[in-house]
Amino acid sequence: MSRKRIARPESGPDIRRSKQAEPMAEDEQGGHSSEEIEARIYDAVFESVMTQRLSPGTKLPEASLCEIFGVSRAMVRKVLQRLAHDHIVELRPNRGAIVAAPTPEETRKTFEARRVLESAIVRLAAANATRADIAALRTMLKQEHNAMHRLPQPQWARLASGFHMKLAEVAGNPILQRYLIEQVSRCSLIVALYEPPGNAACEHDEHARIVDLIEQRDAEGAVRLMEEHLEVLEKNINLEPESEEKSLARMLGL
Repeated sequence: MSRKRIARPESGPDIRRSKQAEPMAEDEQGGHSSEEIEARIYDAVFESVMTQRLSPGTKLPEASLCEIFGVSRAMVRKVLQRLAHDHIVELRPNRGAIVAAPTPEETRKTFEARRVLESAIVRLAAANATRADIAALRTMLKQEHNAMHRLPQPQWARLASGFHMKLAEVAGNPILQRYLIEQVSRCSLIVALYEPPGNAACEHDEHARIVDLIEQRDAEGAVRLMEEHLEVLEKNINLEPESEEKSLARMLGL
């Protein structure tokens, strides 16, 4: 089925009408370093995007963020630059920041790049993994499995992404690892914004089978399964805009 291209929204809901963050009182900042305060602002925006409280195109006015968190404009700009570097927001010249809105074409290219990267990573991991590496991967899988049953989606989704990053570490190529950080960040945003509710961002059982194949030194099998894993993840993305008008039956789930 062909997909329509979604135009980047020129405007969107204003953060001032969102409830995702409570103002930080002046006395709450006492004793906290600037790095800690920046981390709090970053995490508030990041988590709100990943839980869909902030939708694609939502404006993030500097003045509003300064008021909400009780910080300087310079600090807000620094955090927004970090979020832009991680592809969570877009900085538009003379128009401010908005939550990023990846297009279908950007989505396709992102997953294409990630498949190429992770194929190389998995092949190296199968060649270089030690017993300690396999044990560490299985520990991560156990944490991931437990999180899926008791933690909110953004938290276990981070563990699932962490598994992919651990594979890059096991591969032993820091350059590939650095490239993967960027692609995983982009994919996490796309999945958080556009994947239908109820779908797992990453299937735990597929991760476990990939580790089995790496332990068996079956590089080609592990690569094939990783490619299939990422293809399924991409296919679950729904970039079709929903109609503004919904019937009562649809709203009732009938």
